[in-house]
Amino acid sequence: MDCLFCKIINGDIPSTKVYEDDKCYAFRDISPQGPTHILVIPKEHIQSVNEINDANKDTVGHIFTVISKIAKEEGIAEEGYRVVSNIGEYGQQTVPHLHFHIIGGRNMKWPPG
Repeated sequence: MDCLFCKIINGDIPSTKVYEDDKCYAFRDISPQGPTHILVIPKEHIQSVNEINDANKDTVGHIFTVISKIAKEEGIAEEGYRVVSNIGEYGQQTVPHLHFHIIGGRNMKWPPG
């Protein structure tokens, strides 16, 4: 499979690891949109939120407990942060592997600017 995130999980492409267990891997985004910007991805290749089903729902639920843990460890849980998953072309999903962005460390007002 020619998936960027699968290559990161396999160690073929370097990343700055934040967290890893048997179900997921988290690393710092190379183009951060905030002082804290971490991607959390399942080790199992799931294309997007549209592919979440009964067979992989436990992995996805686990990822959300990991997101909470990372936010606390990064010191952004109390002030707040965003969890974002882009789905498909119109949603600006650039890597077809389910991933969640944890973005925080500043006021995430909308619209930005």
